[in-house]
Amino acid sequence: MSAIAAALEERLPLGWQITVAIEPPTDRGRPDAIVTVRSPDGASTDIVVECRSRINPADVGTVLTQLERWPQAQPMVVAPFLSARTRRLLSERGASWADATGNLRLALARPSVFVELAGATTNPFDRRDLPLKSLKGAGAAAVVRALCDYRPPYTISQLAQGVGLPVASVFRVVDLLIRESLLEKSRKRGAIVSVDWAGLLTRWCEDYSLLGSSRALSVLEPRGVDALLQKLRDTDRSYVVTGSAVALRVAPVAPSRLIVVYSETPEDLAAGLSLTRADIGANAFLVEPFSPALTARTEMREGLRCAALSQVAADLLTSPGRGPAEGEALMSWMRENKDKWQLTLST
Repeated sequence: MSAIAAALEERLPLGWQITVAIEPPTDRGRPDAIVTVRSPDGASTDIVVECRSRINPADVGTVLTQLERWPQAQPMVVAPFLSARTRRLLSERGASWADATGNLRLALARPSVFVELAGATTNPFDRRDLPLKSLKGAGAAAVVRALCDYRPPYTISQLAQGVGLPVASVFRVVDLLIRESLLEKSRKRGAIVSVDWAGLLTRWCEDYSLLGSSRALSVLEPRGVDALLQKLRDTDRSYVVTGSAVALRVAPVAPSRLIVVYSETPEDLAAGLSLTRADIGANAFLVEPFSPALTARTEMREGLRCAALSQVAADLLTSPGRGPAEGEALMSWMRENKDKWQLTLST
């Protein structure tokens, strides 16, 4: 707590005071700490602090409920490390937070204070107790995509059969997502009954990116993107379109200027479509998917073989330029039209 108090003191104007009381007795019990912030005009606010050795996103509600015993104080959660999703959930609940890596957020109404500092984005501490640390890899991609595409309920065994993975592998991913508060089960060994597919896509994008996870070949179609799309309609070669060209056909934002196409053999597809390699001025990327999951459950749209919308959204969210904005627009459409893209898992 002393380090947090020092960080705040450095950023508040002269005349402001910060005092820290460790485990002070109150009529509602002993919180881990109470920090008082006082402005020069005498206005003050108490911050009630809960210290944890670890907090997962799924723990946020429980922790903040404990701090509700002190309703007049601003809640604050402190831990060695707080993940991006944990910090986001705490902020959405109106709580402040801090960790040992330097991540800190304090927002007070009176006296008016807002401080936000960036620390580590990944956990620098030993987390060998966690069976799975990230959503990197082909197996995680397959499970994430299936959880987004298939409306629950279904069991882990049914999900494993649907994606063609061992039950143990699927369980590890599901276990991580439960800790991240991104899905719910009816009971410990029960069926998956709820999936926050939008939050899951956002979380996956912390470990996945369109051009960072797969090999990409930049190419040029001299006659423009419309000519390239027509070539794709006419070809008998294997391909899957993703990104803006798909989103435009569902939730239009702006005309596509860059076409992204999945291909197991990008060089062969470029040759077959008479595309020229171009590091500068390219109007298309031919991407070799690192996992078959990226091209699972495709569908035809206006004569084009297109990626599933969950994949398209993830690819846009991790694309350069206006891609993230297009991804958010697509996800807004997906929220309003779940019956038009989510499937029933049949095994």
